Amino acid sequence: MRILYGVVGEGMGHATRSRVTIDWLLSQGHEVHIVVSGRAHDMLRKHFADVHRIHGLHMIYEDNEVKKARTLLSNLKETFLPESWRHGLPGNVRQWFALAAAFEPEAVISDFESWSWWYAQVHHLPVISIDNMQVISRCHHDDDVFNADPAGFLLAKGIVRGKIAGCQHYLITTFFYPPVKRERTTLIPPILRPEILAAQPTPGDHVLVYQSGAGAESIAQVLKTFGEQRFLVYGMRRGISEPERDANLEHRPFSETQFVQDLASARAVVAGGGFSLMGEAVYLRKPMLAVPLEGQFEQTLNAVYLQKLGYGLHRKQIAAADVEMLLARAAEFDANLVGYAQDGNSRLFEVLGEQLAQLS
Repeated sequence: MRILYGVVGEGMGHATRSRVTIDWLLSQGHEVHIVVSGRAHDMLRKHFADVHRIHGLHMIYEDNEVKKARTLLSNLKETFLPESWRHGLPGNVRQWFALAAAFEPEAVISDFESWSWWYAQVHHLPVISIDNMQVISRCHHDDDVFNADPAGFLLAKGIVRGKIAGCQHYLITTFFYPPVKRERTTLIPPILRPEILAAQPTPGDHVLVYQSGAGAESIAQVLKTFGEQRFLVYGMRRGISEPERDANLEHRPFSETQFVQDLASARAVVAGGGFSLMGEAVYLRKPMLAVPLEGQFEQTLNAVYLQKLGYGLHRKQIAAADVEMLLARAAEFDANLVGYAQDGNSRLFEVLGEQLAQLS
């Protein structure tokens, strides 16, 4: 089957799980053309030949908060102003027609990517959704989730429900399992890249820190108050080619291999509320202090469930007392994580294979 696969470029987690899915599709004899925006394009281009860059929306962060006004203005500028005419919305239209003429897809798979979904609507093609976002609108959530950010919950629910609507089926990857309220929905465990599946977790003495947004100085200052504790930090200093030490913080250049090793051997993890890293930490049974980006409810949702399950802590802002509590309760969280087990990749392949068979 000829499949057009759309991957949203905001956040690398979409790309890492799409890589696993696309590898499986190719192994089953399907033809796959990939449309992707942002940094995810470069990552997928390293693994696959038929990868097409398209214009995608993005977010601007500062001091662990989504800057909504700046994000809106930047996206409008890059989409509609004359200098973006070649790569923005008109450029996408031309790419759709080019793909249709050269490839003629028979189905679309979307990882929360709008342009491939839109292409499917215009050409009356079936769409299969594979992402973690749809859990917001296709499942029931209790008051703990709603009360964490009522306005954010309602806004996110509306956006998610409308963005990739009317799909043949929704495969939702998740480490928590709220009751499903809509048909054509299957919850599956996190889809994990081969490097995570091959990693052997060990009890190390360092804390892994991942913070990719601007304005992380306040987090660094908090961590420095723990002079005896070693922190391996990724994302705060972009562009470095060698490790840089700052008191008890060791800033590391990004290396997929080294990052997985540091995660697998960590005592605990301090990061935002992004689903992919959280799912990897839970799989490797690493306690986590999650500090979601303000204004991004999906991260808050993940962090609330992390704490509800006893796998770590959810905080709106980081303080020394929170890091101290993470370390003090690490053994408790470890005990709760001992019973966690999953095989999300196999479950994904099973359900996706069934859905594609219905289209053949």
